[in-house]
Amino acid sequence: MKVGIVGCGLIGAKRAKALTSRHQLIAVADLDKNRAAKLAAEYGPDCAAFSDWSEVVAHPQVELVIVATTNNTLTPVAMEAVRLGKPVLMEKPGARSASELAPLVELADARRVPVKIGFNHRFHPAFLKAREIWQSGESGELMYIRGRYGHGGRLGYEKEWRADPQTAGGGELLDQGVHLIDLARLFAGDFTGVEGHLGTFFWQMPVEDNGFMLLKTPRQQVAWLHVSCTEWKNLFSFEIFGRDAKLQIDGLGGSYGVERLTYYKMLPQMGPPETTAWEYPGEDLSWSAEFNYFIECIEAGWEPEGNLHDALAALKIIERLYEQSSVAHYTGADPV
Repeated sequence: MKVGIVGCGLIGAKRAKALTSRHQLIAVADLDKNRAAKLAAEYGPDCAAFSDWSEVVAHPQVELVIVATTNNTLTPVAMEAVRLGKPVLMEKPGARSASELAPLVELADARRVPVKIGFNHRFHPAFLKAREIWQSGESGELMYIRGRYGHGGRLGYEKEWRADPQTAGGGELLDQGVHLIDLARLFAGDFTGVEGHLGTFFWQMPVEDNGFMLLKTPRQQVAWLHVSCTEWKNLFSFEIFGRDAKLQIDGLGGSYGVERLTYYKMLPQMGPPETTAWEYPGEDLSWSAEFNYFIECIEAGWEPEGNLHDALAALKIIERLYEQSSVAHYTGADPV
């Protein structure tokens, strides 16, 4: 397919790199035209660079649009692409709020245009293996999930776009929390009980720098999740507790440490479990795995997992947590 990318920052560049030789990047756009031109130059003279995102979406040769912008622009760009019948891969969280995303869900469903949200964590090899084991049933019934996801700060963090509720929609809960919620839903299903606490403990900014969540399924299975941008040393840990075994994913590669899945199988006599571990060193291939999966869904006419409905469900949970908190978040009141 011929691909266009809107947003040429770190994530846009990762998405471009994830394209295989079967596909061609032919148009990119960024508010910073120089940044767009720099990315386009890496993909040859046939890749055009624009400062106006509508030039990419309306480009007559672009067949698929990747949206890697700040949160306030994700839905408007995707809406226009869907109106033109073009499949969309858009970054998480998809929108600043559930109410902002809902019209896109309705439009994509009505037009039958496939839209995939960038929940690339689903495609990390440790999670792919963990899901394979989980679906075999050998871990037993789910009891609870425990997840932690945090990163350190950097000078000036409180002045970046992620600290602006109007641009980002919220803070750490919306940024990294949406990943943990999506992964918890992947193993536990829908959550009907939503409690938590959001706080700004360190950074002098209006949005939260930490989010604590207690989510419950209708069967009272629990996900206890914590996201933080005061972790100081990047950390990722996700544990799925079944009645007969535990699956534990640690690290995401890079600064988060080597990605590892450990499977703790309870023995009939209990005591120390039977332990098996898999490590996945090397390059993060989740971006290319997610893109290839989306292409497969488009070609086969399948509804992709990690879709708009998954994003909407996660955003509704996030919205309920913001309603319980006094921290700043997007309320649907854009300045004129």
